[in-house]
Amino acid sequence: MPRIEVRKDEPLDKALRKFKTKVRREGIIDEIKKREFYEKPSERRRKDLARSVRREQRRRSEED
Repeated sequence: MPRIEVRKDEPLDKALRKFKTKVRREGIIDEIKKREFYEKPSERRRKDLARSVRREQRRRSEED
């Protein structure tokens, strides 16, 4: 669990923003979303393949 140092007289909004930034940088939210539902290995491979195909198409369209 990420920790942040909260200074004396520091507003709660600023401390919360620091915490959210740290959580996002460590990838905790992405990991939670990924593990929310079980995904079969074949589904994961299919998604990864579709993602790589889209990335390749985007790269090729930018070259033209």
